[in-house]
Amino acid sequence: MTWPFSDRSATVPELLAERTGMRLKGTRTVSRERALHNSATWACLRLRADLISTMPVDVFRRVNGVQVEQVKPPVMVTPGGKEVRWMQHMYSSQWDLDSVGNSVGVITAVDGLGKPARVELANMDEVSFIGKGSTITKVKIGQTTYDYSQIWHEKQFTVSGLAIGLSPIAYAAWGLSSALGAMEFAAEWFSNSTVPGGHLKNTAKVLKRAEAAKVKESFKASVSAGDVWVSGNDWTYDMLSAKASEAQFLETQQASLLDICRYLGVPGDMIDAAPSGTSVTYANITQRNLQLLIMNIGPAISRREEAISAGWLPPARYIKLNTSALLRMDIASRYKAHQTAIESRIYPPSRALDMENMAPLTPEEKAEFAELFPIKTVTPAPTGSTT
Repeated sequence: MTWPFSDRSATVPELLAERTGMRLKGTRTVSRERALHNSATWACLRLRADLISTMPVDVFRRVNGVQVEQVKPPVMVTPGGKEVRWMQHMYSSQWDLDSVGNSVGVITAVDGLGKPARVELANMDEVSFIGKGSTITKVKIGQTTYDYSQIWHEKQFTVSGLAIGLSPIAYAAWGLSSALGAMEFAAEWFSNSTVPGGHLKNTAKVLKRAEAAKVKESFKASVSAGDVWVSGNDWTYDMLSAKASEAQFLETQQASLLDICRYLGVPGDMIDAAPSGTSVTYANITQRNLQLLIMNIGPAISRREEAISAGWLPPARYIKLNTSALLRMDIASRYKAHQTAIESRIYPPSRALDMENMAPLTPEEKAEFAELFPIKTVTPAPTGSTT
């Protein structure tokens, strides 16, 4: 079945599997929970959610072409009630958006304009969509079904004709399956659940089963007790491990990590999964943060600003997430930027102090500056004189 669908419930992974024909043969299903067993998946989702959820948010409106800051409505402070404040709500919903392409919440209260006053986020693993044609009509969360008008639904990675966002984890299933397979192989190998831990060999003769069992028992008893095991010159012991030629699964795992980073929109070096031979130094870390903002999370920020502004605020009001926190520089660079802004009349010194979390200058401090850096005055030349 492909989208549009009619009058039946379908989860996001089911819809995407049917739409794309993605069926992984000979592998376990890559669910969102199983995908999080992969450290790269967890790191990418955590990084994006951490950064976006901790950006300060402000509400504005334009008055005669001038942007004027407004008081935040309660939903912008405690969107999920007093138990769920803004940062937690943004973190959870961003995690959902980046992992399955959708975030769903139940609108449990509205304000005087009919805008959401409280949104209780749902576990996306329990969410199913019910629709007719290309429109979602109902949403089922667990055993409860809601009209779509009762639901707050954000989505990203959208395509024409599909009323839900695409799931990066569903499309990254091949790479995730490869990486998880390598991890499971390593875990099984080194836990000795599939192969023997070592090979104790008598080079002088072939042992009968009873003799081998007796030697094994003696060897294990000595080793487990930390004692010395005594043998003649006809015994060898080899530790079994993956042969070097078979250790290519590590390279496969590394390639899979980078593939996952591409799907989830995070540069590999940001989660310590960069290819060998590359490095990021202190000198270029600010530029890397700028690239992360512009190329990776900037579009997601813009989409969230637009969706929340239209869905939660009165007309003509809009929100902005302050991305300056991501671009924090070292102290010398910050002060140089302040100097340039002040000299260019972009903002006054008092604004720079506020940005650095410093108190305004006291009269005594201003007097000290005036004494150290007196204002130079130029005496005009007498009329008619030449210079």
